[in-house]
Amino acid sequence: MTDSKFPPENNLPAGYEPPKVWTWEQGNGGAFASINRPIAGPTSEKELPVGKHPLQLYSLATPNGQKVTILLEELLAAGHKDADYDAWLITIGKGEQFGSGFVDVNPNSKIPALMDHKPADGGAPLRLFESGSILTYLADKFGAFLPKDARARAEALNWLFWQMGSAPFVGGGFGHFYAYAPIKIQYAIDRFAMEAKRQMDVLNRQLANHEFVAGAEYTIADMAIWPWYGRLALDQSYPEAGTFLSTHEYEHVVRWAKQIAERPAVKRGIIVNKASGDPGTFLPERHDASDLDALLK
Repeated sequence: MTDSKFPPENNLPAGYEPPKVWTWEQGNGGAFASINRPIAGPTSEKELPVGKHPLQLYSLATPNGQKVTILLEELLAAGHKDADYDAWLITIGKGEQFGSGFVDVNPNSKIPALMDHKPADGGAPLRLFESGSILTYLADKFGAFLPKDARARAEALNWLFWQMGSAPFVGGGFGHFYAYAPIKIQYAIDRFAMEAKRQMDVLNRQLANHEFVAGAEYTIADMAIWPWYGRLALDQSYPEAGTFLSTHEYEHVVRWAKQIAERPAVKRGIIVNKASGDPGTFLPERHDASDLDALLK
């Protein structure tokens, strides 16, 4: 006899049995055990620095952080001088996202977060959090990389929000259990590998008939999707994950990923707020275009 909730034919080994009421065990292991917690709010009093530009970014060069720095560099490359920005490093491994100043900008304590000290209405500084919100705000502010036509705009936003809703299964799901969990759990890896491959197929089918994700025009949808799915297609995300998922088979995603990777603004954006790597591949803080010019010359 067994009180397992799974039928015997599933051949699942005996495992964790959840208690009636969950309680937090701080020493539960894992790569992020020292900073993860079940409550919100600040853990320390720490003001955020403010540089010389109206746009102040507080971030880290994770895929979500790279979305925003790619857009800012694309805006500058397109001639939008007012898109110049200061980028300050938030080291999430040290819990800097829980400082009081950062929590004031993003109560969810996740990077990226942006302050616009010169909003269009001329009022008080405006906070932005959630990468999709930041991308949409900046695209609207500068009138770039988001089509004006209602149908084209809707399609770009469709794919932007597809990424926002889908990528957690790739990152917090597949990436966590494949690369970061303290033990390898086949059921979890299989579950999220299947979903990651399904999403890659969704994207591959779309790109089979379009140069860019939302159509013929390069938009914030591409900038949001590429750091997650483009880099996965090029096997540049989790160690050997591209091989594990056979991402080379998604030929249209690979074509698109290589095309985006060659854009000069993308090459600049992906190293901003990156804190380590080979010489010339990282820039913890960015306060002027010359910071990147000197690094990439």
